[in-house]
Amino acid sequence: MCKCKVIAVTNQKGGVGKTTTTENVAIGLSLQGFDVLIVDFDPQGDLTSCLGWKNNDALEHSVSSMLDDYINDNDIDYDSLILHHEEDVDLIPANIELADFEMRLVSVINREQTLSNCIEPLRDKYDYIFIDCPPSLGLLTTNALTASDSVMIPVQCEYYSLEGVTQLLNTILLTQSKINPKLDIEGVLLTMLDGRTLVGLEVVEDVRKFFKEKVFNTIIPRLVRLVEAPSHGKPILEYDPKCRGALAYINLAKEVIERNGKQEESTREGARTTI
Repeated sequence: MCKCKVIAVTNQKGGVGKTTTTENVAIGLSLQGFDVLIVDFDPQGDLTSCLGWKNNDALEHSVSSMLDDYINDNDIDYDSLILHHEEDVDLIPANIELADFEMRLVSVINREQTLSNCIEPLRDKYDYIFIDCPPSLGLLTTNALTASDSVMIPVQCEYYSLEGVTQLLNTILLTQSKINPKLDIEGVLLTMLDGRTLVGLEVVEDVRKFFKEKVFNTIIPRLVRLVEAPSHGKPILEYDPKCRGALAYINLAKEVIERNGKQEESTREGARTTI
């Protein structure tokens, strides 16, 4: 098996397509035959709902119960914790209980490494692990950055889109220097582009000028179908696999594979399509 890559998808600005990106790039990689786990690390639990578990508050096991078991030195029952989606990705779900851990973690020894220690045993089972971060730069996001090898940053193609990105970059640099020196930027993803607007095209130019080669070639368009899919509890690659949004995420998955130098065909049996 290829060495596992853990990628945090984060931007403290909400509504930039973070959750949509996490689920669809993960499924795009799964369709190529890679073993993929998604960790929903946002107390809103939107990603869990988007993948079909709408009543996430009723889940007996979640990412918060995993953290709780770790903090209390209990064995983590990964078999009961991990949910299996029909698109062949695994999920550690989240619900509102996770909101309590922002405060609880403050008193935990090595609190920034709690999530990292929880998912470390899973690295041998997956090619990729994606962490969907909350829209903030608090202790939960710090945990996600500490647990990750790299960061994917979705940036919305709208005015003020770069507002706050500098603060995120400072948080990444601080995590690199203090806790996780191997942390890198996986790439910056331009999302929600309306090519008919001058502002959108200007943002594309500004982001490419600022981040240079770190910007993915793929740009996610603003589409009604991408907005509709979560309400049906489906990723766009399942809801409308032939629309431009789905094809964009397939291309993004290809870029992730190429950036990580992994073969385009996984050794796992059952690869269902070729990017």
